[in-house]
Amino acid sequence: MSPEEARTLMMEWVESEALRTHMECVAACMYSYCTGDAQERDTWTVAGLLHDFDYQRHPSVEEHPFVGVKYLRNNTDVCEEVIEAILGHATYTGVNRTTDMAKTLFAVDELAGFIVACALVRPTGLDGMQAKSVKKKLKNKNFAAAVSREDIAVGIEELGVELSEHIDRCIDAIRTAGINIHTK
Repeated sequence: MSPEEARTLMMEWVESEALRTHMECVAACMYSYCTGDAQERDTWTVAGLLHDFDYQRHPSVEEHPFVGVKYLRNNTDVCEEVIEAILGHATYTGVNRTTDMAKTLFAVDELAGFIVACALVRPTGLDGMQAKSVKKKLKNKNFAAAVSREDIAVGIEELGVELSEHIDRCIDAIRTAGINIHTK
């Protein structure tokens, strides 16, 4: 599946602009972390674009991401590595994150959402944002309270990167992708 096909599927399943933005941000981070050729970068991008595509329709832990994975297996040519990464991004599935793709998806998912939350309260959005300000907001448990700080920490540990480096890389990936994050 190409990123364009994944984006079309995402648009069919997801009406929420915020959720679409989240998936685009995760895809941008995935692309940034992939060290392979163009085809592998496309595959990593697809994982980012589709990791939550069933969430709006099936938000319960009994259904997400299982409904989406079943759809992908039965109706698309998405490879098993993408399927396993999507399953692994939800800790309650019991699927271990053993591939670089799966570890990266988990490591960027919550952080991408947190970066967007930070951008939304800044007058300049992503422009000029640095890891230092994001790290400060991470310490405030009331800010973007739904974002799991524990998942961010586990993701960084599994990926084997330093927090500031990871944050800066994700900010840069989202900024470079030109994703429209609506700021005040």
